[in-house]
Amino acid sequence: MSSVAVAVKGVAGGAGGRASRRAVRWAVENLMPESGRFILVHVMPKITSIPTPSGEPVPIEELDENVVAMYVDDMRVKFEEVFVPFKKLCKTRKMETLVLEDDDPAAALLRYISESGITSLVLGSCSSNFIARRLKGPGIPTTILKCATGICNVYVVSRDEIINKPADTPSANESCVHTSYTQRDYGEGSSDINNQISLLHSPTIESNVHSSFEATSISLPSYQNSLDFTHVDSSIYASEDQERNLLNLVGDFESITTKSCNSFSTKSEQSEVEQLQVEIQNTVVMYKRACEELAHAQNKVQIISSECLEEARRVNDALEREETLRKIAAEEKAKYLKAMEEVEEARNLLAKEAYEKKLAEVDALKESIEKQKIVDALFSSDKRYRRYTRDEIEAATDLFSESNVIGEGGYGKVYKCSLHHTPVAVKVLRPDAIEKKQGFLKEEFLKEVEVLSQLRHPHLVLLLGACPETGCLVYEYLENGSLEEYLFHQNGKPPLPWFVRFRIVFEVACGLAFLHNSKPDPIVHRDLKPANILLDRNYVSKIADVGLAKLISDVVPDNITEYNESLIVGTLYYLDPEYQRTGTVRPKSDLYAFGIIILQLLTDCHPKGLIMTVENAIMNGFLPRILDKSVKDWPLAETEELARIALKCSKLRCRDRPDLETDVLPVLKRLNEVANASVKVDRYNSHAPNHYFCPILQEIMSDPHIAADGFTYEYEAIMAWLMKHNASPVTKLKLQHSMLTPNHTLRSAIQEWRSRMTFSSA
Repeated sequence: MSSVAVAVKGVAGGAGGRASRRAVRWAVENLMPESGRFILVHVMPKITSIPTPSGEPVPIEELDENVVAMYVDDMRVKFEEVFVPFKKLCKTRKMETLVLEDDDPAAALLRYISESGITSLVLGSCSSNFIARRLKGPGIPTTILKCATGICNVYVVSRDEIINKPADTPSANESCVHTSYTQRDYGEGSSDINNQISLLHSPTIESNVHSSFEATSISLPSYQNSLDFTHVDSSIYASEDQERNLLNLVGDFESITTKSCNSFSTKSEQSEVEQLQVEIQNTVVMYKRACEELAHAQNKVQIISSECLEEARRVNDALEREETLRKIAAEEKAKYLKAMEEVEEARNLLAKEAYEKKLAEVDALKESIEKQKIVDALFSSDKRYRRYTRDEIEAATDLFSESNVIGEGGYGKVYKCSLHHTPVAVKVLRPDAIEKKQGFLKEEFLKEVEVLSQLRHPHLVLLLGACPETGCLVYEYLENGSLEEYLFHQNGKPPLPWFVRFRIVFEVACGLAFLHNSKPDPIVHRDLKPANILLDRNYVSKIADVGLAKLISDVVPDNITEYNESLIVGTLYYLDPEYQRTGTVRPKSDLYAFGIIILQLLTDCHPKGLIMTVENAIMNGFLPRILDKSVKDWPLAETEELARIALKCSKLRCRDRPDLETDVLPVLKRLNEVANASVKVDRYNSHAPNHYFCPILQEIMSDPHIAADGFTYEYEAIMAWLMKHNASPVTKLKLQHSMLTPNHTLRSAIQEWRSRMTFSSA
């Protein structure tokens, strides 16, 4: 199949656009049906510079390659619009478009047809008159016809005729077929008229006209983004001579045509000559207009040139001012840097002081916030515990570091850490227990924690808060560890005196009685053992893990035995036997474990078989033999009475055990008073600080309170005083009010001193 290429120009007015449309239309009708490819070709000028916003061109060698490529792409897209009118002529037939880049369109087309193997090239040609063709010089079609030897078929389509140069022809002057497709019917004398009109194209006349035009050939200057004022001036002067030559040429041509017209005998011949005269006159008018426009352009160029010179002068002045200002700025900068160096020393001296002041302010602010939180927590009525986040727990425990572990039980590990500057103990439930019932941890866990956080008793470990995300319970930290450490002498713990043991038994019984009397339902511990009885720094005992067994009864670890669809919670040797058999738990279930603990305090033995051992010792009268040998001064009567109470509490059936509040507590209270009375008060009263004594009773205070006069008194003594007097017991001045404030600091100091003296006396 053959391939056809049609060279086209823009159609925005002018003869070139009409010629291109004519060529495309002809090629579509005559060549396109038999062609395999149909290509529209347009040649755009080479891009050597890019205009700036001010209109000044910048050579592409001075610009970035990406910028040049972007501009070239934009110009190609713009030139692609040339093909839009011609595509409509092709209707629905397939066609291709191609944009070439060259300053010489003829050379670009010749190079393209030689490289691409195009078989037919179609060009449009304007049917300009003879003078216009001589003025413009050889056109693109003429050049193609001369140079396209043996390359492809060349078709030049004009208004009057089609010039066809087949491939493999020697030259343009040979074998060119002129085909006229303008059909005119002049009648019988048409051959004579044509012969007479052809006199105009005779060699003599044509040579004269050619010589005249060659003598006065016009070369208009081309302004391609440059201003050459000398060339413009010389062109203007040359154009005046050319105009005179052109007028002479026109006169000569008119005289020739006049003489020729005298020989024409018909009106058609005369009209043809007159038409040629009109075309010559129009050409002269157009030429004059072009000369005027050229003169106008010269004036504009001169004006622009003067403006450019003025602008250049202003720019030079601005540059000089800028240089001057730059020197002044450099001098000022040097002065500024010198001043800054002088100030820097003073600033460095103040920096440390300002930093320390800022740290002090931050610490004060933190302390104020913490105090406010404490105050808000004290006066809050909706919740009595804090809900900690996972990040707070992980940061406090160093991501649950093993170095912070202070204990480990059946339900998880206990970590010692600090939360908000307060030492706490964090009990973390085991992961397997957490994974089993996540839904429980979100609802029931919080509900139970809310209940337990409201339990306030001197002998119950205080629950400070919880973290539902990690299954953590946050308790107050007790410094002296658990009762188990003292019974089995772990971590270097010394043995406890007998009166401290009596007091611990009474305190644990008070804590259990408080739990069992809770409303609306009693709280059963279910895991009472020495490890869950903790001692603070004053050796005051407190029950730990209160209600934890109830909390985790639905999320127990895998090692807990299940019995009759009920979970047996607790430690083996301290479990109520009836609870083990039936799975039924009662408040008296805790009494069994309580009795075992009392027996351990007396004998310092393992709980296995301990009940039988103590029963036999009492029955046979050798109880002193099984008592703890580290205590030398056991009161035997009180000790035996305490052992009998323990055996009653550890009966196998719940109904055989005594009532804690009515049967056990009165006895334990009396024994505790005996223990307290046995401590020689006079021994440590003489060494106690003076501010430990109540000004009214002259005894060491147990519950110190501050009155309006600023002195601290025993609570019961000052209350009795205020019921009868409104003056200070010390200053005898009238008191402003009767409100009392607990002195917790002094109370803790007195308790610590008493514990220390107690151990020293033991």
